Amino acid sequence: MFTSEAIIDAVQNGKKTFVNTFVTNEAVKEAMVNFVDTQAEYTKKAVKVGQDTAAVLASEMVKTMQQATKFDYTKFGEGIMKAYQTTQKPAKGA
Repeated sequence: MFTSEAIIDAVQNGKKTFVNTFVTNEAVKEAMVNFVDTQAEYTKKAVKVGQDTAAVLASEMVKTMQQATKFDYTKFGEGIMKAYQTTQKPAKGA
């Protein structure tokens, strides 16, 4: 499987190859290659932050689901039935 860094490197290397092949002015070529390298660095950092955020969100979602499964529905049902029964008792003298 491809990692995100390998994909980013492949795209950025393609850009640098294009620049090195078709740009003849050395100053412009150097500036463009510098730009591509900076772009690669930024993109790698942005992808890493996105992946880390997704991992934390997934982890917290799993924790939340585990907490939800620990809820005691039987005890909750008994509490609801007691509350219902106390409201349904006839008033004295009726």
